[in-house]
Amino acid sequence: MNRVAVVTGGTRGIGRAVCEQLKTDGFNVVANYAGNDKAAQECAEEAGISCYKFDVGDHEAVMTGCQQIHDEIGPIEVVVNNAGITRDGTLTKMSYEDWHEVMRINLGGCFNMAKACFPGMREREWGRIVNIGSINGQAGQYGQVNYAAAKSGIHGFTKALAQEGARSNVTVNAIAPGYIDTDMVAAVPQGVLDKIVAKIPVGRLGQADEIARGVSFLCSEDAGFVTGSTISINGGQHMY
Repeated sequence: MNRVAVVTGGTRGIGRAVCEQLKTDGFNVVANYAGNDKAAQECAEEAGISCYKFDVGDHEAVMTGCQQIHDEIGPIEVVVNNAGITRDGTLTKMSYEDWHEVMRINLGGCFNMAKACFPGMREREWGRIVNIGSINGQAGQYGQVNYAAAKSGIHGFTKALAQEGARSNVTVNAIAPGYIDTDMVAAVPQGVLDKIVAKIPVGRLGQADEIARGVSFLCSEDAGFVTGSTISINGGQHMY
């Protein structure tokens, strides 16, 4: 039986690309999503991927959803924490709700999914967790104190959890994408986007497939000695 991989926010953008790549790699892939039923239906019909609807920021919903996946499909051995939202604005204009929702979903979702799946991975002595961070969690970004804080938190979460899983052959890594050609980036005003691209040494936006190939490696047997790492895939925009 193929290993079960769950990708949160898996029906669109980077998540959809990751789902398709992992399916090609031989995983039994499940896409989680929160609200877009149309995108989920398209993902299921076009890519043949099972879709489960629950809010990753809701602890009980995650515990219930992951148990359902376990019962209906099999033990979850790979988790890709990709789900995320933005609620941009300068601190003076940002509401507490804008702050809380981004932290609840982007960072809290990583905790909730790990809480549901990590113990089983350790018991079976094999697992892969890949957390999708961001260049803006590494370098910061004007108008994104919530998003940058959550993504930076993901990078720290990754390093800490990696130490808990290492002896059980459970690796925990992160990927920090730069600006990728997705719906989220498409919402950026063209003038702003042009200035962003001008600062990317390779001179273009990244593609979702390029992130998916990075996830593919980290989920493979070949990456068994890689844990606690953050791989930057950003066209050279931020190097450190």
